[in-house]
Amino acid sequence: MLAFKSDTNMIKKYLLHSILFITSVFLVGCEGYLDVVPENDIETIETNFEKKEDALEWLKTCYASLEVNAASKRNNPAFFGADEFCGGDNARNSTFTYGYLDMLKIGDGLQMAQSPYGNVWHRQNHYAAIRYCNIFLENIDHVYNMGEEEKKIWAAEVKAVKAFYYFDLMRRYGPIVLIDENILPNASIETMKKTRRPIDECVEAIVKLCDEVIPILPQMKEKEDEHVLFFNREATATLKALTLLYAASPLFNGNIIMKSFENKDGEQLFPDYDKEKWRRAALACDSALMFCELAGKELVSGSGDRPSPLLNTMKDIERTWIGDEYDCKEAIYMVNRKNSDPQYSYYGYFASDAQYSEYYDWNSNGCLGAPMKMVEMFYTDHGLPIEEDNQWIASKYAFSKEVDEKYRNVLPLDEEVLSLHRHREPRFYAMIASDRSLWYRKVASSGSAQYKALSMKNRQGEETGSRFKRLDETSPQNITGYWIKKWISSDVQTRTYIQSSYSQFQDPAYVFRLAELYLAAAEAWNEYEGPSEKVYNYLDKVRERAGIPKVRDAWNTYAKNPDKITTQAGMREIIQQEWNIEFAFEGRRYWNLRRWMTAEKELNTPQYGWNVLSSTREGFYCQTQGGQPIIVWKKRKFEVPKDYFTPIRAEEILVSGIVQNPGW
Repeated sequence: MLAFKSDTNMIKKYLLHSILFITSVFLVGCEGYLDVVPENDIETIETNFEKKEDALEWLKTCYASLEVNAASKRNNPAFFGADEFCGGDNARNSTFTYGYLDMLKIGDGLQMAQSPYGNVWHRQNHYAAIRYCNIFLENIDHVYNMGEEEKKIWAAEVKAVKAFYYFDLMRRYGPIVLIDENILPNASIETMKKTRRPIDECVEAIVKLCDEVIPILPQMKEKEDEHVLFFNREATATLKALTLLYAASPLFNGNIIMKSFENKDGEQLFPDYDKEKWRRAALACDSALMFCELAGKELVSGSGDRPSPLLNTMKDIERTWIGDEYDCKEAIYMVNRKNSDPQYSYYGYFASDAQYSEYYDWNSNGCLGAPMKMVEMFYTDHGLPIEEDNQWIASKYAFSKEVDEKYRNVLPLDEEVLSLHRHREPRFYAMIASDRSLWYRKVASSGSAQYKALSMKNRQGEETGSRFKRLDETSPQNITGYWIKKWISSDVQTRTYIQSSYSQFQDPAYVFRLAELYLAAAEAWNEYEGPSEKVYNYLDKVRERAGIPKVRDAWNTYAKNPDKITTQAGMREIIQQEWNIEFAFEGRRYWNLRRWMTAEKELNTPQYGWNVLSSTREGFYCQTQGGQPIIVWKKRKFEVPKDYFTPIRAEEILVSGIVQNPGW
């Protein structure tokens, strides 16, 4: 494992080599992503497959685009392109510190065909990686110092990552071009002019690759150290299951608004609705979960080093996104975290002038906060939406004192706080830092590390509040009044966060984790046959780890509308909210809102928060405006049908002749 983990720089080198090699070795054919290999360079390629060690470096290059584009917050539009994060002009426009937050502009309706944000449809990203995969598969048999079984496993690892590239391209762009094998230099023009393939054909291509290699690939725990971050059996089964889940979802299954989307020859690209696709997805989820169980995968639980049960549950939740290095049992597939993807990103860092404060990090530039929609989305402690809980404590925007000792480590017991922040589920306290809440974490004290419940003071001029008296585009500012804890380890000292995390917490990035499969299975079975024992059981797996009651216990005991769990539509809403909470700030909401086709409803509303420029409670909580949240960012736009898919770059359309996505 150490051999692979230490190879981040090597991968960077080979990715650069890849890009340069493409430029020098491949000729531009009819389409940029279909570059062909000149005859006089074929021999050069074959020399890279004479020895095992050279083939391994080529294999790493096949995976480089996944690491750079799929798991990195700076390159994947899913992290910032929805509505989970809220930032001002500085977060979008700074070219020095925050240039990579350009993805926020997708949610503002500023996506463009001339130079798309999150573009992987070109010769330097996914299609380049697919070419490298094809070259690998064509040449791996030439390696002289490898056994046949080893070659077979390496080829399976490459077929799996090729399937992932197809999957990622499909969820971004819809119908894609399938490259079964690289095009020879003497091929005809007609052979080179490949078209986008219908969605069902794209899905089957991914499933076929997965089915070919699932029996071949070892489990992650069985893989050699240098191969632990390549696809394993359970990860490939998960990829198949998620592909079929997407294929069954409204965006890809009976999508009326895409009904007229065709190739130039009239070939229809989107299918009619087929309910059986949900059954196929559900069975694939069941199968993937079986593979995960056989591989020893389980949801993170059992933390016991914190001073209260609530804090231990919060630690379990934290460990789902900051793992135990490469040994997290919940992680199904993971990749190296890129050094260019700053430690869990800048959105969690405090912007504080108190340089000797326990909150201060010398390189802090906090600029993103959680909008009110995300704050209110989390459940109550009864595992219900606030508006559904018949025992909710008070008006959510009123003030009250917490008296329950259970919450001692997350809220003060001697001070009035906003009722919205009281009696919430553990995931709320694990992910959201609200005003006057307590954040239990490691601090620096007298030269030694200690744990302490830090008091969040988010009003203007306070330790974790705004340093400024106005909002402008030149200063990094939290504009909602809520900090995001996710991606910030409570075991790293706040005052030296960046420096410490580089040396202590070079954890992998999770591409798939087990909770995703449980929710996918619950969703698929509910869509196929409605509420059932297995739907409830799958959902309860996630809820129990989150420290909230099982779904039937919660709704039958505390809900204003207990019958909701007995209907397919009701369970659909519950499952979707569970997705939104469990994977908040993890980049799943971006894809889910699109595949559910609810994006036009969710992403066209302004973002709300509190008045961060006020130093008083009354001003901060907008008491003069009726005690209601105010609009802090209103530039939100999602157009139908265009914004359901990323546009293919206009130049690519012009050169290749393929059809552009609708609306662009």
